[in-house]
Amino acid sequence: MDGARGRDRAEVDGGIMEGGGQILRVSTALSCLLGLPLRVRKIRAGRSQPGLRPQHLSGLEMIRDLCEGQLEGGEIGSTEITFTPGKIKGGTHIADTKTAGSVCLLMQVAMPCVLFAASPSELRLKGGTNAEMAPQIDYTVMVFKSIAEKFNFMFDCDIKKRGYYPQGGGEVIVRMSPVKQLSPINLTERGTVTKIYGRAFVAGVLPIKLAKEMSSAAVRCIRKEIRDLYINIQPVQEPDNQAFGNGSGIIIFAETSTGCLLAGSSLGKRGKNSDKVGIEAAEMLLKNLKHGGAVDDYLQDQLIIFMALANGVSRIKSGPITLHTQTAIHFAEQLTKVGRMHGQSSAVHLQPSSSLHSCLTPRASMRGCRGSCQYMRSHRMSLNSQRFPCLLRPNLL
Repeated sequence: MDGARGRDRAEVDGGIMEGGGQILRVSTALSCLLGLPLRVRKIRAGRSQPGLRPQHLSGLEMIRDLCEGQLEGGEIGSTEITFTPGKIKGGTHIADTKTAGSVCLLMQVAMPCVLFAASPSELRLKGGTNAEMAPQIDYTVMVFKSIAEKFNFMFDCDIKKRGYYPQGGGEVIVRMSPVKQLSPINLTERGTVTKIYGRAFVAGVLPIKLAKEMSSAAVRCIRKEIRDLYINIQPVQEPDNQAFGNGSGIIIFAETSTGCLLAGSSLGKRGKNSDKVGIEAAEMLLKNLKHGGAVDDYLQDQLIIFMALANGVSRIKSGPITLHTQTAIHFAEQLTKVGRMHGQSSAVHLQPSSSLHSCLTPRASMRGCRGSCQYMRSHRMSLNSQRFPCLLRPNLL
């Protein structure tokens, strides 16, 4: 931490672009990896209730503890924090949102850091497992985990208990071992859809009838577009000892001939028709299939930091670039520029695909990262990494 104290503090505006918690997750993870002191102002200024919420604070505190860092301004409602990282360590790390805040978003901020810890790590995360405005835990276990393995890192996710809005109460335990380096990925060939399957679930006092209605509505919707595949969406009643509170929802996966996985999901809530829940998930999946990408909209932004860390050329083909993805690239570019003081540099160029419609993505360049990346509006991200110790701190290599 002494080295971090002696460095200029990076300044991040938390109110631009996506304007929410993602800016905090990306910037603090990179701060931890770079050993770069950080100040984030205007936290979540783009949200109706700005400032830190419990889930953001619990994530910050976990990152502080896992690198023995220092955090100032860490309180509910705070719109500014300063963070000074130390050395990343393994062991058991706990984060409890005490709300329905997503455990999957806690995983997003912690995973890149503990990949380069001094020893294996165990993350005990409590909150919502199937929460709004976040990937469902089933998505993380099925889709994200399969991509993680292509980067050559493994994690085990034990779902102890599922938790839903508004109480949360869910718990997952994630176990990871450190890696020496990440392998690049190449996801540019989507292939043809070979399987469609999923789960429609209810928990607590909600009847299984609702899960069956979600499943049936989703199947009918998909059948209008895809007629030649068997669609297997299982209705599930979560066991009482494996779920906390009442909740319902559905997640549907499409598997392709090249091993890609894309998904669509939706959650039930009071007053929302169960057919509508099923149709929303089906339409989301169909939208992801229609754009022809090898990854869906939920996965795009989650891959940016791992592509930057990989030792080689990573390429992915996606649909239109989401605002979350643009935000992840922007802040990776900003912070790794500051981190360039290690003496290494490379470039990332963000530009639209000339073959697609006229909604253009702005150019950006990233320096101080491991390589050069090109992400085109539909369509191709290429991160050309060289063996430079520029994103990771020397004590992590």
